[in-house]
Amino acid sequence: MSVNTQDMEIAHRVFRRESRLLMEFVADVVPGDTARAKVVADHFRVYRLGLHNHHEGEDELLWPPLLARVDLEADIVLRMEAQHERIAATMTRLDTAFPAWEATAGADERDTLVAALAEHRAVVLEHLDDEEATLLPLAAKHLTEREWASLGIHLVNNTPKLTLLTLFGAVLEDANPAERALVLSGLPAPVRVIWHVIGRPRYARYIRRVRGPRPNLNAA
Repeated sequence: MSVNTQDMEIAHRVFRRESRLLMEFVADVVPGDTARAKVVADHFRVYRLGLHNHHEGEDELLWPPLLARVDLEADIVLRMEAQHERIAATMTRLDTAFPAWEATAGADERDTLVAALAEHRAVVLEHLDDEEATLLPLAAKHLTEREWASLGIHLVNNTPKLTLLTLFGAVLEDANPAERALVLSGLPAPVRVIWHVIGRPRYARYIRRVRGPRPNLNAA
């Protein structure tokens, strides 16, 4: 039986959504409003950590076993690696642009940052679309269930627990009932209880602060 890779497609939805919203949030900050700029910059840092750990897990745990088992499709894996490097380069630019804007919320710094975010999003979308179309079928065919599960374990082990709850809420926010059931089924029962009792209301408060009330938060 092939590995079910749907959970990665659900996670990718977060990067598509938040990379778009970050551009909108930055563009909407009134020049000089450093308090709002800090909220947006802090949210970027959560996004950045989630994307970094997601890609680091792939670099360390996904590409090596695939390259060892595929032949004609090896170019797909190598293309994924190159795309990760391009995304990392855009992150380097953002790591400079965000603090510069956060410090003053200046108009010039804002415009520079929005341009950097647009460049980042374009590269991210290209990668996610390509990965879902070409790489995930390879992973489903050539990886074991344990190897696939190691990606989630890597994320959990390398993310502060409160940030992990935020990222988990982001994944569940736009998931439909079947997708939520799939994601939650992979968690031990005590962790599911922690999510419902602590994580869900905490995420609702967090995301309202970042972007205002949004529908469907209670459904997560």
